[in-house]
Amino acid sequence: MGKPTGFLEIERQVSTEVEPLKRIKNFNEFHKPLSRDEQSCQGARCMDCGVPFCQNGKMIQGMVSGCPLNNLIPEWNDLIFHKNYKAALKRLLKTNNFPEFTSRVCPALCEAACTCGLNGNPVTVRENENAIIETAYASNWMQPHPPKHRIDKKIAIIGSGPSGLAAADQLNKRGYQVTVFEREDRLGGLLMYGIPNMKLEKHIIDRRIELMEEEGVVFKTNAGIENKKQVQQLYKEFDRVILACGSKKARDIKAPGRDAKGIYFAVDYLTGITRSLLNSQLEDQTFVETKGKNVLVIGGGDTGNDCVGSAIRLGCKSVIQLEMMPEPPHERLDSNPWPEWPRVKKTDYGQNESIAVFGHDPRLYQTTVKEFIKDDKGNVKQVVIVSLESKQVEGRMQMVPVKGSEKTLDADIVLIAAGFVGCEDYVAKAFDVKLTPRGNVADENYQTNQKQLYVAGDMRRGQSLVVWAIREGREVARAVDEDLMGYSNFKIYSQSLIENLGIFSRAKS
Repeated sequence: MGKPTGFLEIERQVSTEVEPLKRIKNFNEFHKPLSRDEQSCQGARCMDCGVPFCQNGKMIQGMVSGCPLNNLIPEWNDLIFHKNYKAALKRLLKTNNFPEFTSRVCPALCEAACTCGLNGNPVTVRENENAIIETAYASNWMQPHPPKHRIDKKIAIIGSGPSGLAAADQLNKRGYQVTVFEREDRLGGLLMYGIPNMKLEKHIIDRRIELMEEEGVVFKTNAGIENKKQVQQLYKEFDRVILACGSKKARDIKAPGRDAKGIYFAVDYLTGITRSLLNSQLEDQTFVETKGKNVLVIGGGDTGNDCVGSAIRLGCKSVIQLEMMPEPPHERLDSNPWPEWPRVKKTDYGQNESIAVFGHDPRLYQTTVKEFIKDDKGNVKQVVIVSLESKQVEGRMQMVPVKGSEKTLDADIVLIAAGFVGCEDYVAKAFDVKLTPRGNVADENYQTNQKQLYVAGDMRRGQSLVVWAIREGREVARAVDEDLMGYSNFKIYSQSLIENLGIFSRAKS
């Protein structure tokens, strides 16, 4: 460890943000990184603690604590302190295939578990990670390294999201002949069309895809697998097939007037904007226009926040975001101790932009839609909302409507960001896979009920984080490798090993 007293002497410093009223004029990323010297100081804050909770990735009370990828955080923090970025890159890439993605879109689970955060401010782990990978690209260190020898086995991966890309990257490095099939016109899956540009600019994805292509991965766009005939052809051409299609069946809202025009799923809204930006800088007008309109977002999560930020950038008249659950506490409760994920109120970039533009936080807590009201042309014009309260119903606590709490809001556009409920039906039918009660593909060590067929990512575990998708892509690659070769040299820090450490007495996987 280079600076044993760094955490005592140096204050936490993060990248600066372009102020909301300026950044809403475009869809660009809006963080200004620290200088090399400033980043070095942040690396010096790492405590070299005896038990690095930041890299543990342990489930505690239903939430993960630390990095699911088990990134070697203390090691590369020390290397950043010494400005040895090339060595830091080698340590980072041992566990994370795509740090340029996670350092932008991950909620920094590592920082929430940082020992330095127990009685102070955690280390700026995510931004240190970003500094490593962006320095590597700028220094031309990220060069293609195709495998020296090829294995006479072919792998098909259906879906080019983070889990599919991670599996492809791992298996290609091993020497397999890997082909990735993507139904959309561009590669990246959730990264491309599910996450707005201001969080992840798309040239970042293209940059990595180009590198993977140079290393030998074959990508096919506009190549959806939609029926059993196509599936059987895959089984003939490839030794193993991996499903990485995500959890894309959106949860709908059941309320009178749902058939009104002007009601869209959030993922379709965000996809339309991104595609139009990439194709024509919004000139083609192929997206859902929210300029001058009253926008209602149903859902208080990250996707809902992305809708708020996007609607503001397009010039909406107003925006309201509904959240079914109660407002979280502003400070961590005694019942939610470190290193558990802190269940506290988070005000994200979209909400901050709403505060700057409209003077208030757009969120209404413990609220849902009771009815959509149409105009005489069938367009949504208003919504009836109702407050919710927690009550015991049939033996379990549920959020139920409060009688007499109804209110009417103007709404020209409604965006449903209520999450996802499993893989799409046509995919499950085409591949003839068994599903869990939650609508995910059932598996045993990533293998489905079909011998040649494996599954990973949100399609297997349900809607989750990009960092979990990468983890699953790495693990399914190991499972396929062991199946075909009888062994695997992929190094993955197994969950069983974490559990055997016996660190957490309260932990439940």
